[in-house]
Amino acid sequence: MIFTKTLKIRINVPSEQETLLRQMTEQYRQACNFISEYVFTHSFDLNFFSLNKVLYRNIRGKFRLKSQLAQSSIKTVIARYNTVKEQLLEHPYRYKDEKGEWQSIPKTLEWLFKPVYFSRPQTDLVRNRDYSFVENGSLLSINTLGERIKCTYEREHFKEYFDGSWRFGTAKLVELNGLWYLHIPVTREKEDFKKENVKHIVGIDRGLRFLSVSYDEEGKTEFISGKKIATKRNKFLELRRQLQAKGTKSARRRLKAISGRENRWMSDVNHQISKTLVRKYGKDTLFVLEDLTGVSFDERNLSRTAKLYRELAQVKRFSQRYDLRSWSFYQLEQFLKYKAQETGSEVLRVSAKYTSQRCPVCGRIHKQSRDHNRHLYSCPCGYKSNDDRVGAMNIQNLGKRWLSGEKNPRYKKDNN
Repeated sequence: MIFTKTLKIRINVPSEQETLLRQMTEQYRQACNFISEYVFTHSFDLNFFSLNKVLYRNIRGKFRLKSQLAQSSIKTVIARYNTVKEQLLEHPYRYKDEKGEWQSIPKTLEWLFKPVYFSRPQTDLVRNRDYSFVENGSLLSINTLGERIKCTYEREHFKEYFDGSWRFGTAKLVELNGLWYLHIPVTREKEDFKKENVKHIVGIDRGLRFLSVSYDEEGKTEFISGKKIATKRNKFLELRRQLQAKGTKSARRRLKAISGRENRWMSDVNHQISKTLVRKYGKDTLFVLEDLTGVSFDERNLSRTAKLYRELAQVKRFSQRYDLRSWSFYQLEQFLKYKAQETGSEVLRVSAKYTSQRCPVCGRIHKQSRDHNRHLYSCPCGYKSNDDRVGAMNIQNLGKRWLSGEKNPRYKKDNN
């Protein structure tokens, strides 16, 4: 099994060399937008060889990028469009037909109103071509549009990755608040996850009222409240709405700064949740999550925060719309996945269908058994519990069925 993680290394760039890095990252950004415009107007051709054949000379001449950087810019655009393609597929267009039943249509890149835009100056650097570690790893050598520069970097926390067991990939050079960072993906071989070695099966229900509710094979449940998170989100949202209403340049700058701070804060929350779960259960644990691809949220069950985000999305341009709930759910899944794999555990995604409607005791599926207002699940068989806990229990049960050999475990009304 190949395990991958990203190192975010701060590099110390002398002031006289910063100009070279800023020039390169800005030219690279412009080249990416040039390529993106071409992709958008040419039927979303994402074949590297055909794009390279048509655009390579223009990129070299127009943006003065060196050979490897020119090719990397094409790969960067292709990767971004492929990511957008996956995101569109995960959020199909939903509508009600003549019978009042919900239908969905998969979204493709043709749904985009305009080309993908690269707003942040950055550069993708290929190992041993555009960047390398020299002088016994004490210095970092980076190729620019002009000369090659050497600089020191914060190595203390990353010593273990230089022991020869990790393979370094294409890095991303970025600037944040006047500081320079190199984001480097590193990979190495790890022992494959084996079903027969599983010690714990943990079902995790994600939501707004509780960020996560976990249920394990011993019947232990842990709730992580989302109340403080919702309160803080409300403050961010109210401030966003006020600044958007102003519409001034200073307000837009403030909005950008707030967005970065909010994302970093939410990322830290998800890091803490995933770290706590992995440390609690350790190696050989199967974490089971709902596959939330294409899942919609009932308007009556949305918190005030979620409703405000929906209002915000309605007034923003299509290319800028986002839903922090979906983003944070996905991010928690990704954090948990790589932390679990790093410790010899695994994350399994299962169908979300009926997990909140099924009784974990008798197996009956009945929508009316769940009282959203009281957050209570009451089954006619007599079983009662918190509705989020019931969801985690049903998710955990699907994990047990997967371990027993069922390839795609899911709940059905006629076969529980």
